[in-house]
Amino acid sequence: MSDARETVFTYAAPHLKLGPGASREVGYDLAAQGARRVLVVTDKGVAATGAPGHVADSLREAGVQVEVYDGSHVEPTDESLAAAVDWAREHGPWDAFVAVGGGSSIDTAKAVNLLTTNSGELMDYVNAPVGKGADPMRPLKPLVAVPTTTGTGSESTTICVLDVLSQHVKTGISHVSLRPTTAVVDPDLTVSQPPMVTACSGMDILCHALESYTAKPYTSFAAKQPSERVPYCGANPVADMWAEKSLTLMAGSFRRAVQDGSDKDARFDMALAATFAGMGFGNAGVHIPHANAYPIAGRVRDYRPADYPQDAAMVPHGMSVSLTAPAAFRFTYDASPDRHLRAAALLAPDAPRADDPRDQLPSVLADLMRAIGMPNGVAAIGYSASDFDDLVEGTMKQQRLLATAPKDVTEQDIHDVFAGSLNLW
Repeated sequence: MSDARETVFTYAAPHLKLGPGASREVGYDLAAQGARRVLVVTDKGVAATGAPGHVADSLREAGVQVEVYDGSHVEPTDESLAAAVDWAREHGPWDAFVAVGGGSSIDTAKAVNLLTTNSGELMDYVNAPVGKGADPMRPLKPLVAVPTTTGTGSESTTICVLDVLSQHVKTGISHVSLRPTTAVVDPDLTVSQPPMVTACSGMDILCHALESYTAKPYTSFAAKQPSERVPYCGANPVADMWAEKSLTLMAGSFRRAVQDGSDKDARFDMALAATFAGMGFGNAGVHIPHANAYPIAGRVRDYRPADYPQDAAMVPHGMSVSLTAPAAFRFTYDASPDRHLRAAALLAPDAPRADDPRDQLPSVLADLMRAIGMPNGVAAIGYSASDFDDLVEGTMKQQRLLATAPKDVTEQDIHDVFAGSLNLW
């Protein structure tokens, strides 16, 4: 068996249009591409802000026929995605799709695009072992992603994230064809984000940047044949550049955006940071905090966060990712001490030096999380030590993510990370 190491990494990103007012040009751009019938995908909360209506108006003004689907579910489930697909199949065909909203709306649009251009059902394409992990056989239609939150990075990635309700697990569909063709990032659309949504979305940005920056280097994987290449190829020089810049922007804007949502400069920098982090992790990958986040969100019982819909228990994605991040980065420190320390310095240049360097990044994260109102560990959202076995089981199903971790991960390692995340301060 060959022990040759990988020498090649890949990089891809959507077309990007970024700046105040960029969302007003969606109609012109899609009409110029020949689209005549377009579906705008959003949710009822975002629809109430008027942003999807303004995008739909820009399409109509350009002579494009538009329908709006506002049934996206915050934190999509297999049931909510199937309902969206059924609606889109019944009311199609479509020349293109426009997602207006947070990661939930963008991921819903990805599933709709996949399953209106390809046959089969949702679970055929969900990552194994939860689903069948099939690849699409037909090309997808153009998808324009217009994020109204700054954090998920879904406008840059090849992933559609969902809760599979029957298995109490969060997982995804991963394929290069799911990446939106265009990302339209308009910071003006994010001003309506309330504080907790801004905080959760921002923690997602941070974890995207930190996980991709500390991911297993692409050169440490076994050499691949061309047909074996996947979007997440490990830390690499191009992704590193985006991650570092994202952390620098977050250092100056994150607290300000949470404290004052009308701070246009902070909102602009957060939009840039989210885009840059998405361009990084969308190629390098993420690892342990995101793998842990899936069962944390999927097995929630009673927690209802401020500033989110209160009709059902939920843990927002950025929150679920962040809660084990300090302990996870304490665990991964040995793999690349210099990167962990540099990330901490970029994020908090004036932070005091920890007695043990492995605590530097975890302490910076915990201080930030406390300042922006994150819960104090997984205990604060309803979990206890008696839940660890179930949470570990859910994490270990996320092998696509754990493969990018900079250290080999055992069940005991994940158990220890959860144990270190009960309380953060």
